[in-house]
Amino acid sequence: QVTAKTAFLFILPQYNVSVPTADGELVQYHYGLKDLVTILFYIFIAIILHAVVQEYALDKINRRLHLSKVKHSKFNESGQLVAFHLTSVIWCLYVVVTEGYISNPRSLWENYPHVYLPYQVKFFYLCQLAYWLHALPELYFQKVRKEEIPRQLHCIALYLLHIAGAYLLNLTRLGLILLLLQYLTEFFFHMARLVYFTDENNEKLFNVWAVVFVVTRLFTLTLYILVIGFGLPRVESQALDPERGNFFSFLFNNILFRMSVLLLVCLFQASVMWRFIHFQLRRWREYWNEQSSRKRAAAAAGTKQQTKPLKRDSGYHENGVVKAENGTSPRTKKLKSP
Repeated sequence: QVTAKTAFLFILPQYNVSVPTADGELVQYHYGLKDLVTILFYIFIAIILHAVVQEYALDKINRRLHLSKVKHSKFNESGQLVAFHLTSVIWCLYVVVTEGYISNPRSLWENYPHVYLPYQVKFFYLCQLAYWLHALPELYFQKVRKEEIPRQLHCIALYLLHIAGAYLLNLTRLGLILLLLQYLTEFFFHMARLVYFTDENNEKLFNVWAVVFVVTRLFTLTLYILVIGFGLPRVESQALDPERGNFFSFLFNNILFRMSVLLLVCLFQASVMWRFIHFQLRRWREYWNEQSSRKRAAAAAGTKQQTKPLKRDSGYHENGVVKAENGTSPRTKKLKSP
């Protein structure tokens, strides 16, 4: 029994509380230091799953494609992230639908702070934190190039900051919707990269990713304005109460602070869109330059193949003598004098 209790500490979420409801009691969870033990266990699970995907899927595909070292590294990165993002999108969509966060947008800010979480919401956040923490030792295991390490560390840090911030500041409902939108965009991007590595002439999925990216940015900005600008200022409890998990309501009651936060959010989204537009313009410019260079090369090859037509005598040659088509010599015979 002692080992069972210790195993449950690693495997199952802790800090369960019975919350009274109209239908009886409902078991929910809040966070604490014991969550670190659970996260540590699922970090090892994530490392094992990472190795399984690499060994039984990505390595076999790489042997067939014969990619260069640079493309090989990017292919492995995108392959791992496609598997993770697809799983996370399906899981996150199931959670937000079953919990009613999509059908009832008011639930994103009503009854804030959301200290008590359903089991599936807490377990989802613990697994997300475990995955992005496991990505740190994977930089060593996968022998990532030194040039790629700063970019990947920046990406991991941003995900950990946003997920841990939503979890610790009791903004888990808003965080779920934002993660769903972000993961959906990332799934199409890395899927497009995988298709491009297998066939460099196939860039259709990049166009799909571009559309999804713009749509998700608009939804993200709308959610921020809806929750920060209109939702949280209407929360009944506006006093600072860290013990109850209320960190923001009193701040968002101040219109100056609220407008400052919204301005920062809009500036951040504008910078993201600017980088996206710059990337698309550069890609289109490279595409048209490549197309024009191909046309010039084809035109140059066509001119080289054209040769001047040779003026040939009627008939054909045989042993250096011109013969007529009927086999007789084309020269007129000299008549003998009688």
